[in-house]
Amino acid sequence: MAQDFNRAMREALADAVGFVGGALAGWGLGRQFGIDFVASTDWNAQQMLGLLLIVAGCGVGRWAARRVMLRDPS
Repeated sequence: MAQDFNRAMREALADAVGFVGGALAGWGLGRQFGIDFVASTDWNAQQMLGLLLIVAGCGVGRWAARRVMLRDPS
């Protein structure tokens, strides 16, 4: 049971770190392109692209964090 709990906690931590880190990376990438979704009040194609970068960053960050943190030690 302790092993299951340990794996579940590692998965939860990987998800949290991956989502937040990926979202921040996507937001930062958008800002590098001149698209600041968070600070804008407009809804246009440029802002939708900024939102897409944030959402994609969440997914990629979660995938990468799970891959790194849930690696089986050999």
